[in-house]
Amino acid sequence: MAKGRALALWAWLTLPLGLILLVGSLLYVRTAYTGVTVRGGSMEPTYGVGRQLVVQRLDGDEIHRGDVVLFATPDRYSGEAVLKRVIGVGGDHVVCCGAGTEERITVNGRPLQEPYVKDGIADGVHRPYDVKVPEGRLFVLGDHRVNSVDSRFFAGDGHQGTVAVGDVKGRVVGGPARLLGWLVCGLLGLVLAATGLGLGIAAVTVRRRRVTPPAPPWPVHM
Repeated sequence: MAKGRALALWAWLTLPLGLILLVGSLLYVRTAYTGVTVRGGSMEPTYGVGRQLVVQRLDGDEIHRGDVVLFATPDRYSGEAVLKRVIGVGGDHVVCCGAGTEERITVNGRPLQEPYVKDGIADGVHRPYDVKVPEGRLFVLGDHRVNSVDSRFFAGDGHQGTVAVGDVKGRVVGGPARLLGWLVCGLLGLVLAATGLGLGIAAVTVRRRRVTPPAPPWPVHM
């Protein structure tokens, strides 16, 4: 019986712990992240067509300059969600551009360093702009500037082409490998839960086992 109690104790420890890890990991990943597949070339070379990305769900207020965000604006892109890079946040002064090889975007009077843009082209479409980003909005551009329909092309919408922070669905945090830690945690939970279940079954089996008393010796007749 002592063995049965020990098995039951370990079952009560490992099964709930495993379920907590498994369910907790799955729920967290489901609520905190979403996946997206790149369907256009506006974010090349950073993210090419067909690339699978992990997007962290968060409020637009948590977005910073340089973040690549997923957003959906009802009156743009047929309401579909798109990826763009945040160049300016509320209160920023974004200006473009110098001409020729000196072409450069400035944010609050400082030239913006953009090693991520394709072929080093900061604009490429010859649409100069001078934008004071309203509070609660974002000025966004694609990394492939000559192949991106972004804030530059919606200057006449009353918001200087900016996007409302409320339209932001999340921020790109990398590829599927970004979730590897949580997947490992969930797998560990599954293993612990299965182990706990097996120990519980073993405990029940041990407790139900009955030792069959030995048969009495055959009577000997003299």
